[in-house]
Amino acid sequence: MAGTGRGVKPYEVWCGAVGREPDIRNSSVTRHSLQYEHQQGAPPLLPIRDDNPTILTPFVTVALIVVNVLVWLGLQQAGREPGLSVSICTLGLIPADVLGLRPSGPIVCPIEGGGWVTVISSMFMHGSWMHILGNLWFLWIFGNNVEDAMGHGRFLLFYVLCGIAAAAAQAVADPGSAVPMVGASGAIGGVMGAYIVLYPRVNVHILFFVTTIAVPAVLMLGYWLLLQLLGGFGSGGAGGVAFWAHVGGFAAGALLVLAFKDDRLLARHPYYGWRQQRLPTRSWRRIR
Repeated sequence: MAGTGRGVKPYEVWCGAVGREPDIRNSSVTRHSLQYEHQQGAPPLLPIRDDNPTILTPFVTVALIVVNVLVWLGLQQAGREPGLSVSICTLGLIPADVLGLRPSGPIVCPIEGGGWVTVISSMFMHGSWMHILGNLWFLWIFGNNVEDAMGHGRFLLFYVLCGIAAAAAQAVADPGSAVPMVGASGAIGGVMGAYIVLYPRVNVHILFFVTTIAVPAVLMLGYWLLLQLLGGFGSGGAGGVAFWAHVGGFAAGALLVLAFKDDRLLARHPYYGWRQQRLPTRSWRRIR
């Protein structure tokens, strides 16, 4: 990536002249050219709630939601320019920039990326209102019970590690990409991977087209993972969704939960594992 030049701000390089604001509509950076770590793939499938009681107050889950919202409203100016474009290009993860490789495709951001720090910062960047709202809704639905199983400190470390694993998976899948990747759903995919291991039989109530149904978590989250795999193999790196970040985060979460779970906390939980104390409602039962 080209440098910004000594004493010149990124947005000045972007526009080619001091004082003009970058316009995402008129630059090579568009919402379709980003790699979204976004909960996409099945628009009609939306979780509403789960039948899973919480034991601990989900301080970390709430804090992560608040931080993401503050970054979106402040640093990213709620999707307005120049905050959106500059934040995506400087704090989004660009695989070729992080790995020091020559870009194999078009250079989307005409400003220098943030290097290795973007492995972390990209987890808190988003590309649109729908992007952030979808991601944080999934985090709220599934995060509190995973935090229940680990405790606050372990859950925070677990979340960050899953985000790093997601970024690594996407970088390995397309190392020469110059497209910035933004979004929290690689880390949230890790939360979902942990949830399917911890609470496979818990009912998740989902909005499915024009009706509402309850399905076991293993079915709902397994279906989500299948969509990511199909998208990853079928997209060829195009399409604007970082499918391999989702898959990498999910796989990391399903593995890391075995080391991060606290058996003392889970002993208090009625819906842990396949042998839970109370049976869930029947799969695909319609909610009245």
